[in-house]
Amino acid sequence: MPTSASPSARTHDSPATHGLRLLGAVALLAVGYVHLKEYRGGYSGIPTIGTLFLLNAISAAAVAVALLAPMARLRHADPLLALSGVAISLGALVGLLVSEQTPLLGFMESGYRTVIIQAIAAEAIAAIALVGCCSCAAVAAHRRACEPRGADRR
Repeated sequence: MPTSASPSARTHDSPATHGLRLLGAVALLAVGYVHLKEYRGGYSGIPTIGTLFLLNAISAAAVAVALLAPMARLRHADPLLALSGVAISLGALVGLLVSEQTPLLGFMESGYRTVIIQAIAAEAIAAIALVGCCSCAAVAAHRRACEPRGADRR
């Protein structure tokens, strides 16, 4: 049973929701890191694509930090933050897969270098974990809403 000092007690998070949120946030940090690394490694000179890589790095870091924030006041925004992380991850993944097959905004990626495999893994892990986080949070909210008022919560 969580104590009043534990994050789960303060935020009504189940251990699964908490774990998936943490995994998704760390994977999202990896997504941002990979995009920043590529931006600094030469993608900054590619029109539009370079800017998108930088924006991906910034947005991934911002959402990940918000997901990791210990402030209970941010917990009401968890589903929105998690879905933002899913959008960032899947947007980058789709962009990569499209650019492997056809030019995207005048840019075409070729081959699966190590950094591309790292990006694919981080994006997939972030998306799966954050969708799971949303699902667990939705189930928990539904259960709380269905509890009779004043019921003994043992």
